Amino acid sequence: MEAGRVALSIVLATILSLSTLVAPSTAQMVDDPKQPSETNNTMVILGTQDLANCFTHFDVNDTSGSAEQGYGEKGFSQGSQVNIMYNCQLEKSFLDHMYLKNGSIVFDFTVNIYSADCTDNSDCTNLTVTVSKGQQVVKIQEWPVEQVNSGNDVNLEMEITVDEMTNTWNKSSQEPFIEFEYSAPGFSGIGCGIVFDCDGYFRMYYYTVGNNTGIMEFPIANTTDPNIPGNGDSMTGGAGDSGLPGFGLMAGVSALAMAAVAVSRKKEE
Repeated sequence: MEAGRVALSIVLATILSLSTLVAPSTAQMVDDPKQPSETNNTMVILGTQDLANCFTHFDVNDTSGSAEQGYGEKGFSQGSQVNIMYNCQLEKSFLDHMYLKNGSIVFDFTVNIYSADCTDNSDCTNLTVTVSKGQQVVKIQEWPVEQVNSGNDVNLEMEITVDEMTNTWNKSSQEPFIEFEYSAPGFSGIGCGIVFDCDGYFRMYYYTVGNNTGIMEFPIANTTDPNIPGNGDSMTGGAGDSGLPGFGLMAGVSALAMAAVAVSRKKEE
């Protein structure tokens, strides 16, 4: 009888352990507000005051580590080339793959740039934004120097249509990566430093709670893999019994538990 009780205890302990092991990884992602999910689909752009460290995550209520003034900026002396290149990447790697449904990825951001216009003899690079999934470039978009260099806030939008190349973002190797590049001549000449402030600068606004800039929205799918027919509609499971991953395994272990109880009762009789 004692042996039967010991066996039953071991089986029950095994069930408890397996219930943790078969818990869906997507459910674990939801527990971390910085991870993407169907309802947690806005990636926020944050960073330091000098643009040296730009980082992203999916928690719209957390701006810790970001510049208090809400933007990053780099200044340039009178007559100097306003030249910038930096990138923004995930603060914490994906815990699971991210799958997108039909629709568009929309990146909304605001810059404030002060530089001279380009001439035929200028060394210029339009404001160029490159969005990649890991090392794979998804889209490159440019805005002319003359459109963004007035010294005023300019709100810009970049839209990426979801297709076969962009509907799956693998964890660790295909996470969102954004690169910014800009180069234009600085101001110089009569009046600079006396009548006019001719120092140039490049500023980008980070996300702050309650605003709608410095964000990238993803149409995250409520599924495990859009490329595999038969997957369920729930992010917590695929095809199979009740849409629950590991259901067959749990059923098998439960059967073992019932068998152990039966053996224990038989020995007691």
